[in-house]
Amino acid sequence: MSNTMTEVIEKEEIAAYELVPAFVDKTQEWQKLLPYALRLGNEFKGKTYITVETTRGPRTVVTTVWSVSENYLNLKGGITIPLSVIIDIHY
Repeated sequence: MSNTMTEVIEKEEIAAYELVPAFVDKTQEWQKLLPYALRLGNEFKGKTYITVETTRGPRTVVTTVWSVSENYLNLKGGITIPLSVIIDIHY
């Protein structure tokens, strides 16, 4: 899925949306890709495009990834996103 087809929102706006599981759960795939996104953000201050599924359709956040756990990724400001709601990740 191309992120150009989704509305881009600020990471602080995520709380205003109800996140729902993606049609296809790619948690295992994201667990393999996110270490690079984590390094990109922490070492190089690079941004990652993260598209999530919401009750209002897909939304994309352009941000740095601060940490990753088995089932979640964390953004600056204590924002947590379940891996199961992610539709796409690209750098």
